[in-house]
Amino acid sequence: MKNRVVITGLSAITPLGTGVEKYWQGLLEGKSGIDTIKSFDVSNFATQIAGEVKDFDAKDYLDRKEARRMDRFTQFAVAGSTMAVEDAGLKLDTIDKTRMGVVLGTGVGGMDTLEDTARLLHEKGPNRVSPFFVPMMIANMAAGQAAIALGAQGPNTTVVTACASATNAIGDAFKVIQRGDADIMVTGGTEAAIVPLALAGFCSMRALSTRNDDPQKASRPFDKERDGFVMGEGAGLLVLENLEHALKRGAKIYAEVLGHGATADAHHITAPAPGGVGAARAIRDAINDAGLRPEDIDYINAHGTSTELNDKYETMAIKEVFADHAKKLAISSTKSMTGHLLGAAGGIEMVAAALSVQNDIVPPTINYENPDPECDLDYVPNKAKNMTVRYAMSNSFGFGGQNATVLIGKYEA
Repeated sequence: MKNRVVITGLSAITPLGTGVEKYWQGLLEGKSGIDTIKSFDVSNFATQIAGEVKDFDAKDYLDRKEARRMDRFTQFAVAGSTMAVEDAGLKLDTIDKTRMGVVLGTGVGGMDTLEDTARLLHEKGPNRVSPFFVPMMIANMAAGQAAIALGAQGPNTTVVTACASATNAIGDAFKVIQRGDADIMVTGGTEAAIVPLALAGFCSMRALSTRNDDPQKASRPFDKERDGFVMGEGAGLLVLENLEHALKRGAKIYAEVLGHGATADAHHITAPAPGGVGAARAIRDAINDAGLRPEDIDYINAHGTSTELNDKYETMAIKEVFADHAKKLAISSTKSMTGHLLGAAGGIEMVAAALSVQNDIVPPTINYENPDPECDLDYVPNKAKNMTVRYAMSNSFGFGGQNATVLIGKYEA
């Protein structure tokens, strides 16, 4: 018999603010966290805007010396994991830490450290490269450092599936508990890739919005005038727990995790498969895994990147799976407010989905002003929507054609 898995803790470090309350209120109010990049000179870049985290100070969460030995993406992960565990009301000295694990997703790992160290090597030679360079840069160190901070000795893995990373990580953590390999898993995603090298790379691909004169209007998923995605940074982490374990300690429960779907397009390194066929299979697999029917679903937190093909093909995928029910679904892309957090996107988006299930309210897709005839569903335009959310899902689709969906629902005894 499979174990039931519930969400008992949440944390968010986002362009809308650090902390779940700031993030959730920002979403419901339709605020944008996107602005001109302040962390480096962008005057020579075609795109000069992003969703930067503005209110995070690592020293509020970490020892100053330890913080200096972590890349920003790891700082986000360690801070986020401790906040999520605190939100879950877990007393770490009373649990079996061999039954607690960490699965985190990240798209690129310590790119800031890599870029800075490459510059140092070029300018001053190999003897000036820090012995902490490798353990600061490698992608698995966010999960590793989070486990060290928590003392979590159970399964510890890192998922790197581009923009599907965090959603796949949550799905993997769900399966770990479901099959009985752990009682508690800290999961989600972290990313801090707003650095010159990454920005230049995405600019060269012409993947980013160039609406530099109006940053807050730049991310406009499903809108006909969309012209590319906007980079974001941050972390969204969740505590998943075996239901029996959670009930025994009287934990509050946000939602129940019910299904996970993961597929490959096997089509192209960056473009989604025509018609969103790979995405449709991931959505369908999550519904089947949960033992539900398409018409049971109320809300989808869409991948919705604000790029031409993604938004069109995701809409087609939803229509393919849900048929007539597609028109009755509430669908929103919170990337309209946060930008695209790459490998961390699915983390903060699952936090939003869990809060939607808990509170029966769906955040909007802002900047939806010019309907696209090819994107003709209910994207909850510009204003949050009060509605019963019994079942919700979060979609994430990444470069390399990697697709992931996680389905959650209201907890019922």
